[in-house]
Amino acid sequence: MTVANAYNVLYQSALVVLAALTLLCLVRAIQGPSIADRIVSINMISTLTIAMICILAIRQQQGYLVDVALIYALIGFLAVVVLCKVYMGITLEAREKKHREDEKNA
Repeated sequence: MTVANAYNVLYQSALVVLAALTLLCLVRAIQGPSIADRIVSINMISTLTIAMICILAIRQQQGYLVDVALIYALIGFLAVVVLCKVYMGITLEAREKKHREDEKNA
């Protein structure tokens, strides 16, 4: 086995493991008991995807894939920020509604 073949086996194995972890995170995102679990799993899927893109960039010796990974990181970050903002808005609205109902009943 040559060094190039050993690296190809290593890259392929890493991609398979990362793909399996991505599927597990997808399951958690779908059935997560809370919204926070779903947000964290979506962030983890984004991180795993970035790692897979970087491994492909090394394996195929294509520098532009690193740029794609950076853009994907920015989009993933913005998606998590938006999801957190929406989650906080829903939570604060529910608290305010409950507080108003408590004041009515008191």
